Amino acid sequence: MRGRFAWGIAAALPLVFLALFFVWPVVALLATGFTADGAFDASGVPAVFSDPRTWQVIGHTLTQAGLATVLSLALGLPAAFVLYRLTFAGRTVLRGLLTVPFVLPTVVVGVAFTALFGTGGPLAWTGLERSLPVIVAALAFFNVTVVMRTVGGFWSQLDSRTEQAARMLGASPTRVFCTITLPALGPAIASAAALVFLFCATSFGIVLVLGGRRFANIETEIYQLTVQFLDLRSAAVLSLAQLAIVILTLIVSSQLRRTRERAVAMRSEQHEGVRPGMRHLPVLAVFAATALLLHGLPILTLLARSFQASGGGFSVQNYVNLVVPPPESPIIGSVLQAAGRSIGIALIATAIAVVLGTLVALVLSRRPRSAGLRRSIGAFDALVMLPLGVSAVTVGFGLLLTMHQPLGVGFDLRTSVVLIPIAQALVALPLVVRTILPVLRGIDPRQRDAAAMLGASPWRVLTTIDLAMLGRSAGLALGFALAASLGEFGATAFLVRPGAQTLPVVVAELIGHQAMGSYGTALAAAVVLAALTAGIMMVAERWRTNSGGGEW
Repeated sequence: MRGRFAWGIAAALPLVFLALFFVWPVVALLATGFTADGAFDASGVPAVFSDPRTWQVIGHTLTQAGLATVLSLALGLPAAFVLYRLTFAGRTVLRGLLTVPFVLPTVVVGVAFTALFGTGGPLAWTGLERSLPVIVAALAFFNVTVVMRTVGGFWSQLDSRTEQAARMLGASPTRVFCTITLPALGPAIASAAALVFLFCATSFGIVLVLGGRRFANIETEIYQLTVQFLDLRSAAVLSLAQLAIVILTLIVSSQLRRTRERAVAMRSEQHEGVRPGMRHLPVLAVFAATALLLHGLPILTLLARSFQASGGGFSVQNYVNLVVPPPESPIIGSVLQAAGRSIGIALIATAIAVVLGTLVALVLSRRPRSAGLRRSIGAFDALVMLPLGVSAVTVGFGLLLTMHQPLGVGFDLRTSVVLIPIAQALVALPLVVRTILPVLRGIDPRQRDAAAMLGASPWRVLTTIDLAMLGRSAGLALGFALAASLGEFGATAFLVRPGAQTLPVVVAELIGHQAMGSYGTALAAAVVLAALTAGIMMVAERWRTNSGGGEW
């Protein structure tokens, strides 16, 4: 009974947190689409879906997500092969470096691609600024990593003896890949594609910075309807369309992930890899082009232009402005103060996400005999993943609607910074769960049974087996949570107060201001934000590698 009570508490704490700060705000915002003057009124639904603009926005969302998913798969599969099937010096460092783009703040990547393709950029001659190809490339910038790690971790555990047998029987490398390797990778590729599509369909910062209203997706349209037009009913109805896309994608992703995990469980040791040879040159060329052109060129352009004076030439004035803001600065305080504030808030959000994420992962890793409990665990898993796909704008605005003295609390939470780490923890929570859950599910249940038969209490089994195994992925989970919290922009943009902006909000404000020097200061601030998140992830990846943890 004590054990059941403890597991009930472990499940209840995250459920209460999600119910109070996610479900309630989202439902409250969605309810505004079906009410008028306090009474039920569903007339807003046909009004919104009869507007050609709505279907144009939905079309943009699906087109951008679809094209970005295809491009991410095309570039991510060669990266997975190079970094997980080939053996060479520096492979671990390259894995860590290629993980960094996934956690870079969207506002940083948007500014980097603007610096590359915008006025004064090295590729301004292409005329692609604020175009669909640039948006798709920026979305792929993040999601090549998702494909690389999801498919690569699976690929490294495939038994290579079947491929070797086919080669010995005379099959060409192309035929071996198409008839043996690719079908075996199918579950992992499909799972990665579902995740990438979800991330792209709910992208906010990239489309806001690079697309504007012309290429608006559902996420940015919700933001514009609420902030610029104060049309809450239309925004709420549009959120329903986004929620339908998210739920459908999450269902597909969950089913494919279970298939992938079952397939991985059938494998034994990881593949040791082979040395690169001449036959690998095409794959190596695609990987090198991805790393240098898609990932390296925008960031290097951002770095170079941050040292460029407004009149041309080299200058460090943009970085001086981070510490001593000029009189015409549109922000209150300095960028350095905003960076310190962001780090403090992100640390609080990370602590919340890691504690709750660990409890969620422990609950989800159980294998109950009851069919009803298994279905409940599946529903719990889906609920925890929802914040990853639901609009951050929806969450942020919903918190503003509901957090006025919630549950009888004696003060207005909206007037403080309390809600910002809560919103950031909601974003980081699914990443923590998805990072450490495969490690817990990979534990052989017979280890727990053997420990219990030898007299270990349930608490000792938990601490000496489950929590001990968690140490292998704790570094990576911590890094993901901290980097994601530090760069969160969508919900934070709603919740920050004047004079208390976080670093991503400051970058967005500077990039859109016409004051002299604001653009250069924004570039320098984006470099600082990118360096912070990249450093966090490199340390976390190194920690994970040293502790022998499993792949994300």
